[in-house]
Amino acid sequence: MLLNVDSAISSVVTRSARAAIWESVASSTAFMPPSYPAHLRTFEQRCDICRYDDQRRRPSPWHTDRMLLHVDESGVGPRTVVLLHGMMGSGESWHRVVPRLTARGYRVFALDLPGHGRSARDPHLTIETAATSVVETVRSRATDAPVIAVGHSYGATVLAQAAASLRPALAVYVDAALSLSGGADRASLVDAYEKDRRARSSPEALRTARPFYSAADAEVEARAAARFDPETMASVSCGDDREWAPGPASILVRADPSAWVSDDDARRFARQGGEVRSIPGAAHTIWYSHFDEFTAVLPELFG
Repeated sequence: MLLNVDSAISSVVTRSARAAIWESVASSTAFMPPSYPAHLRTFEQRCDICRYDDQRRRPSPWHTDRMLLHVDESGVGPRTVVLLHGMMGSGESWHRVVPRLTARGYRVFALDLPGHGRSARDPHLTIETAATSVVETVRSRATDAPVIAVGHSYGATVLAQAAASLRPALAVYVDAALSLSGGADRASLVDAYEKDRRARSSPEALRTARPFYSAADAEVEARAAARFDPETMASVSCGDDREWAPGPASILVRADPSAWVSDDDARRFARQGGEVRSIPGAAHTIWYSHFDEFTAVLPELFG
């Protein structure tokens, strides 16, 4: 949960003192863990900001009017690729993909979405504010629109919302959740997400459940699960029902069969102007289970 430090200190310090404290807090490197009892968060603790260990999240720069997300930036090429991970993942989830892209001369932005990785939490997040955070973050680092934007699962949903403002030359949706069923009970969702988060926080358990994971894959995904915030994700999932249509230059890469993209969904995507490419036998994280096939079906990106 984000700490509204400015309002927390406004009643006890002068405007000039508050500005000085806020400047110090805004440049700090860590927020207080959300599990810390609220009644023990004293004024000094709010302003000094407690430290996380390596299994917790560290925030990106953020301001009162927008959230800038953490970015793992790689490569120095003139063409930018934006990567958006799925639920309970992080920018590190693309660790196999990034070296292939930088070798092709791309500058790569692998973002941590709100409530994931090292980006800040937001218990009032909506799909619109998540998309705005992506757009603002990319614009803060690159003046030109990205050549290609890739979103996986939940990240594809965010990309579908952000695409009109982000303006990528090509949008790639990987085993994408291009609809959102809202109205779920928030408390039940938080509980379910927390149980899933705990189950995924062990690399050994992940490799047992997903034998196609390498040791590095399991470490990355366990670390991402440990940093995942169920409250942030539940806020998005409790929104209204949504459905997105592909933009003019859109590719859907799906596992076949897919628990996320039915044959009807794929046909609808194609009818609306997108192109569908399927990878038989692939897992939901296609590039983990079928890396060579994944790169082969996207010559626009890897060819």
